[in-house]
Amino acid sequence: MRPLTRTALTAATLLTLTGGATTVSSVAQADPVPFPSIGWQQRNCDYDGNGYDDVLIGAPGATVSGAEGAGYVTVQYSASGGLSTTRKSVLHQNTSGVAGSAEAGDGFGKAVASGDLDNDGYDDAIVGAPGEDLDGVSDTGAIVVFWGSPTGLHGADSTWLQDPGGPRNGANFGRAIEAARYFAPDPAEPDAHLRDSIAVLDDDTLLFFTAPPGTTGTPQLKVAGEKVQVGAREGDFAPRSLSHGNYNEDSWADLAVSGVTTGGDRPGSGVTHVLYGAPSAEALSDGSAFEGGPAVVSSDFNQDGQDDLAIGDTGTGAPTGGAVSVYLGKGDLSGLDPTAAQTWTQDSPGVPGTAESGDRWGAEMSSGDTDGDHLPDLAIGAPGEDIGSVRDAGAVWTLRGARDGLTATGARSFDQNHADIPGTAETADHWGTQLRLLDANKDGLFGLLAAAPGENTDDGFVWVMPASSSGLLAKGTWTYDGTRLGASAAGAQFGAAVDE
Repeated sequence: MRPLTRTALTAATLLTLTGGATTVSSVAQADPVPFPSIGWQQRNCDYDGNGYDDVLIGAPGATVSGAEGAGYVTVQYSASGGLSTTRKSVLHQNTSGVAGSAEAGDGFGKAVASGDLDNDGYDDAIVGAPGEDLDGVSDTGAIVVFWGSPTGLHGADSTWLQDPGGPRNGANFGRAIEAARYFAPDPAEPDAHLRDSIAVLDDDTLLFFTAPPGTTGTPQLKVAGEKVQVGAREGDFAPRSLSHGNYNEDSWADLAVSGVTTGGDRPGSGVTHVLYGAPSAEALSDGSAFEGGPAVVSSDFNQDGQDDLAIGDTGTGAPTGGAVSVYLGKGDLSGLDPTAAQTWTQDSPGVPGTAESGDRWGAEMSSGDTDGDHLPDLAIGAPGEDIGSVRDAGAVWTLRGARDGLTATGARSFDQNHADIPGTAETADHWGTQLRLLDANKDGLFGLLAAAPGENTDDGFVWVMPASSSGLLAKGTWTYDGTRLGASAAGAQFGAAVDE
């Protein structure tokens, strides 16, 4: 088991949806890059191969066939008219063809990710069920892969994955997932058989799966490389989230693993480890560690052609209310600069609001072009933000992109008490727990999906905010829950996971 070395640290565009409402929008696609899983312009969530980004949402608290907390995921397919609430799928462990069965507490959909795992042109969905019990062992965890096709995702050809080392009590295998081209499936031919591989987190280790070249039919995913112990020594780091980007200008995706410390002088502190891609899984190399966590998102914020890393710091010792720091790629093979180029809080000049304890500003982030200027902006969630006297109602901010990085010029904040945003700020809604900037119709503008899994006593809802030449707009925002997609709503925590 190999450790990751740790160091010190102006007119609005409103789209008519086939679901009968109005909404969202991505930037004009950049020139193709050799490895299209990398970069904020390059998404990997087109499950039906029609050229439009689809949406995968988890509802891990949902009751399925009487099993409370079994969970489900919904898939919404986009087309030229935008995001659809009628062309959709609902998938769970009682879906025909899916291994296992829906059981209380499985938490199916607590983590979701996407990638083209077999390089067939159809992206595949990966769903974590970290609460799955196996062989009588509680919460050992598992994941299910749904393979993309011209008709989208189905249970019939799904693939079940679990830790090949055997069940471990409380391991929560599948608590976080990310897919990208971290290495070549065939190191003997590193430029051939290119496809995404899966990185899977449990409570303290990282494991990779890939589809070996030469397989026919439904790919057989295999373990690649050895299990990675994240942290300087076993048990000193609790990983929570993953993001990938190309931070060092080679041919491979790199992986950021963000979480909190569990030992040392300041347990609960945010820290993020980076693992650099390589031609083979065995050659993956330890990168640096960075202060801050447990949220991360990758994007080319300064537009130099190399991905950068934004880290949301809401752990012990973080600035009051939380902070977001941006670490830039240095433009060579050495990777990310160890010194943050920018650090933002609610008290930064030009940022709306005031930093307050418990806001959790930076607990969730997403990057995309909300105003059509071909520069990536950053959406920031603060699910613990109090709105007036309403505790933990939640709110969302956007920082605009500029040629040399993010800027507070034009920064905006939104919450449910805005006159044009449906609903009302209520205690423990946690609006902004999950965010995704999305171009559903390829018009060059990213709208925002903002989830509040605590809405309506943990039923959960998702809001869709349109974009314009001046950025995100509250006017025209609409919302939906699992019921609108043909699924159960009560206690579902719909929106607890949204694929980035």
